[in-house]
Amino acid sequence: MLGFFKSKSPIDKLYLKYEKLMHEAHKLSTINRTASDEKHAEAEAVLQEIEKLKGTK
Repeated sequence: MLGFFKSKSPIDKLYLKYEKLMHEAHKLSTINRTASDEKHAEAEAVLQEIEKLKGTK
């Protein structure tokens, strides 16, 4: 019950951003491949940031 008030860690926030970007990239893959590739590149940058944060712990 008290977990509801617990704030998310920066890594959790980045995972949510990564998942959102990958979902958008998948949706765009059938419409506009270039835009899909750009979203995928953004998602990869977020993933690298997550790995960098994990490495510092």
